[in-house]
Parts: sequence; C-alpha cells; structure tokens
Amino acid sequence: MTTIDENNQAIQDEKLHVKNIAAHDISASSDELIGWINSRRSMGNLDTPAPTRAQIASAIECAATAPDHKKLRPWRFIVTQGAARHELGDALVAAAKAKALKEGETLSEKTIKKTHTMPLRAPMIVTVVTQMQEHKKVPPFEQMLSAGAAVQNLILALKAQGFSTVWRTGLLCNEPAVKAYFDVGSDDYVTAFVYTGTSPKDKSTRKPIDIEPLVRFES
Repeated sequence: MTTIDENNQAIQDEKLHVKNIAAHDISASSDELIGWINSRRSMGNLDTPAPTRAQIASAIECAATAPDHKKLRPWRFIVTQGAARHELGDALVAAAKAKALKEGETLSEKTIKKTHTMPLRAPMIVTVVTQMQEHKKVPPFEQMLSAGAAVQNLILALKAQGFSTVWRTGLLCNEPAVKAYFDVGSDDYVTAFVYTGTSPKDKSTRKPIDIEPLVRFES
C-alpha cells in the first residue's frame, strides 16, 4: 500500500470511528436526545454570528437525509445572506404590490418598508423550495411532506451547531414574483424561509404537551 493509500485508509478509519461513537452516544442517551429535541424553539430577530459555509453545508446534508420515497430529492436549498437579503426584499415588495393590485388595494409606505426589511431579521436565510417530479408511485403530497421533513432536519442540525432558527412563510412566499426570484415553477412551492443566526434572548421553557387528544392507540 502506498503512503497516499495509507493516509486515505486512516481518514476512512477515523470517520468510521466517529460514526460509531456518535451512534453509541445516541443509543446511550436517548432520553437526553428526546429532551434536546423537545427544547427546540422558534426565535425571531436573530443576529450574528451566522453559520459558516461549512456549518450550513453540514446542516443541508442532514436535511437531505429526510424520508424520500424513490430518492427523488424533491427539494432544493437557497442560502441568502449579506446584500442578497435586500434583493429578496425587493422581490417581496414586488409580490406585495402585485397582490395588492389584484385585490384592489394600495400599500402604504410603512407596509412597503416593513416588507422590504423582512429578510434583515436574520443574517442568513435558507429558503427551501420543492422540485417535485412526476412519478406513478410518489404523489405530490408525499414529495411535499418530504420537503417539510427536510426543513425540520435542517432546523435541528442548525440547533445542534448552536444556532437559533425560525421557520417563516407568510402570505407572499408563493406569489409569482417570489417564485420567479427563486426560479420555482408554477407547480412547485416555497415551503420555508428558515431564518438562522444567534439569538440575544434566552430560550423560553415550553410547557408540557398533552398528547392525549392528539393520538389514538390501536392493538
């Protein structure tokens, strides 16, 4: 075996070692893991620092493990940060004006300004859109649910790296101007604006959830 081969093998062995440790830790601390998932909160008005490119790539890799019948990958991710947030604001304003015109309304300057600054509520936004495909065994609703599962994986992966998030959509997310901005087809959807960054506030404690009215057990 050459030195390069030996180095590559060492790297693969280390990756396998890390994966085995991770799997063991999850198995050994399932109650802790469940408690950690239950601690998730939506946090608005986020600040820097935002995830690095490597951190957001890691989170999207987790998102892509969402249940996906026939491996269609019916979702895409667009990461918006910096000055591009103003361009997204322009698209939201265009969508709001078109919607108002269609409904016979007029937007106030206050509403226009508020709409334009919406993307500035976080240093980074990950927009999750569908890219659904025709498949006789995978109806559109399954692909939409897969996109939702990808969003949840993304949020939890960002939380695991120490970042706060809030899943936003709103009345404008699937207006033509916004879909055009993200190059989303007429039969597809913008399913989430995942705002992410660091929250200056402490996370509130969630009250215990009564699952009794939510579930039925059969045997």
